[in-house]
Amino acid sequence: MTDKLDLDHLRQWIGRTQEATDVVTAQLVKSLRATLFQEIGEPKAGDAAPLTVHWCLAQPVFPMSMLGGDGHPTRGGFLPPVPLPRRMWAGGEIEFLDALRVGDQSTRLSRISDITVKTGSSGQLCFVSVEHTITSPRGVAIRERQDIVYREMGGEQAAAPAKPAPPPPSAQHRETHVSDPVLLFRYSALTFNGHRIHYDRDYVTKVEGYPGLIFHGPLQAAFLVEMAAKLRGKAPKKFGYRGVQPLFEGSEFSINANDNGATMELWTANDAGQPTMKGTAAW
Repeated sequence: MTDKLDLDHLRQWIGRTQEATDVVTAQLVKSLRATLFQEIGEPKAGDAAPLTVHWCLAQPVFPMSMLGGDGHPTRGGFLPPVPLPRRMWAGGEIEFLDALRVGDQSTRLSRISDITVKTGSSGQLCFVSVEHTITSPRGVAIRERQDIVYREMGGEQAAAPAKPAPPPPSAQHRETHVSDPVLLFRYSALTFNGHRIHYDRDYVTKVEGYPGLIFHGPLQAAFLVEMAAKLRGKAPKKFGYRGVQPLFEGSEFSINANDNGATMELWTANDAGQPTMKGTAAW
């Protein structure tokens, strides 16, 4: 049983800001490269970091006494106290202006830009949009919007489609990997993410009702934008992404791309070939 969702109260959080600073270290770059199946190398001062290294920087740190049952900090503070128990990234958009580099001191200014409520097949949904501006000593490096979704517990099985899934889309470019629990653990550690759905199998199956550990949305997005940059030889100017369905541990997943010239369509897919996250990159 959750408290009643009071949208007028929650919308009082719109406009709130938060600032945090961190340093891009060579060790962080090595660890993130390894997690993204990139060549690890020996990064030196001035070397470019992976495109989404900012998701590993200046993450909020709370004492154990302030964590909720799901491993997230208790509600309130910078993010609004949405009284729905499930919380995930729904999607977002990133504008890449300059690379973050080893040795950079990076500052992130965050602002709550919007809070909306919708009703979906699994019940009530609350979307919180957060705008981030990430700067380096050279100026603004990244502008970003993150969309976080809060939803009710249960309804996962009922929300599953009864009709057969459509045939998997074809891809011009594809890489495959295994969603190993160690991969999920590494990314949780890099982002200081205590959310139990990514590492606690008893919690995710018995409390939240999913069939297994859940692959991080940001990690899927990181794989997509890195593939786009590798195929074109440079980072896109803009990259938008949205979650389609959960991707679970223990199976093969793919990173896919179709280059349309002006844009590149990207998606991750489960072992049945069905998309789990979709993205679009533009140069």
